[in-house]
Amino acid sequence: MQVYTTDTSSPQSGRTKVGIADYAVSSDQSTLTTSGLGSCIGVALYDPDTCVSGLAHAMLPEIEPGGEPAKFADSSIELLLSEMEAAGANIDRVVAKIAGGSTMFDFTSANGDGSIGDRNVETTRETLARFGIEIVAEDIGGSHGRSLELDAQTGDLRVRSAKTGNSVL
Repeated sequence: MQVYTTDTSSPQSGRTKVGIADYAVSSDQSTLTTSGLGSCIGVALYDPDTCVSGLAHAMLPEIEPGGEPAKFADSSIELLLSEMEAAGANIDRVVAKIAGGSTMFDFTSANGDGSIGDRNVETTRETLARFGIEIVAEDIGGSHGRSLELDAQTGDLRVRSAKTGNSVL
């Protein structure tokens, strides 16, 4: 199994756990998982021809000076795409599925541009569009947490939520 990941991800029996502010790329038939998505955004990328997949769990919308790139939606997508390409993916074939971006608390930014969850979703959409990546499915918003499992063989993204149940994107 060839997996590219930051230091905090841990592979276990064909599964790689992606932590908060983390990402992983797989070029085999493993499953990438993450949990604890509230206002955070989960970005699942998949090349159906090569089965190269990537999953990011980003906390905030846009990278800040000196920030850890995996923590931010925009820069984590760039990392995923770069590592997926290095693992054999063709960026022109990559599709995206996104989940998360909930409004967990009634806080908005000082300039009134929406909750962290809303801004994470907006930045994710903008960044994917900039790279020409189509979002083919999403489970976003609301006020509940989610856990994700990305099947690298099929590109299926399983979304689990105690509030809304399970779904497959």
